[in-house]
Amino acid sequence: MRPIIEVKNVKKTYFNDEVETHALRGVSFDVKQGEFVAIMGPSGSGKSTLLHILGFLDHPTKGKYRLDGKSIDQFDEPELAWVRNQKIGFVFQMFNLLNRTTVIDNVKLPLAYAGIKNGEQDELAKIALEKVGLSHRLDHTPSQLSGGEQQRVAIARALINEPSVIFADEPTGNLDTKSGNQIMDIFSRLHDEGHTIVLITHEPYIARFAQRIINIKDGLIASNKTNHKPIKKPISRR
Repeated sequence: MRPIIEVKNVKKTYFNDEVETHALRGVSFDVKQGEFVAIMGPSGSGKSTLLHILGFLDHPTKGKYRLDGKSIDQFDEPELAWVRNQKIGFVFQMFNLLNRTTVIDNVKLPLAYAGIKNGEQDELAKIALEKVGLSHRLDHTPSQLSGGEQQRVAIARALINEPSVIFADEPTGNLDTKSGNQIMDIFSRLHDEGHTIVLITHEPYIARFAQRIINIKDGLIASNKTNHKPIKKPISRR
């Protein structure tokens, strides 16, 4: 399988007055199409900075990043916005839903930016919500849902444009064990269906759902290992 993500010696330095902070010190790895990769590391390791670069939300200071064979520095701002809308699906720890907006309208939001007609938006959103088991919650608002249900809405929204890759940033971080297992069961099923998933986590039991685990420490890759027995069923933290 061809690499959909290619990261070559990526460095990221933040400058604040005369202080330099090296968030990434030279990171290299590939992600193949259809692969499920977990990126692990403690707080401050650089994993969130890396996710921002992978998601076209930030640029590396040095090094190369290619998505689907095209380097990030070859895109202008309108093209970057198009890539974020069409080729990338995001799932965040805090869900990032519009609280006063219905579930179906939250899921439809990327389609509105893509210029899809209203009637088609409804149909596609219903299909996405059915995939995560929430077809009975279309007219509810996020405040009427549990945390696990809100994250399932966020996953449906990430799927709506059939992205090339799904990036998940600590998707179980605000959930209890049962809800977190349900979310990881969904990610496992999506991977079985052929989706490419890159998941950020600091929890070893969450990372073990992936095919491959990349550990980052102090802005460098400490290990990059295949998980020979990825978990296919939810488990307890204990």
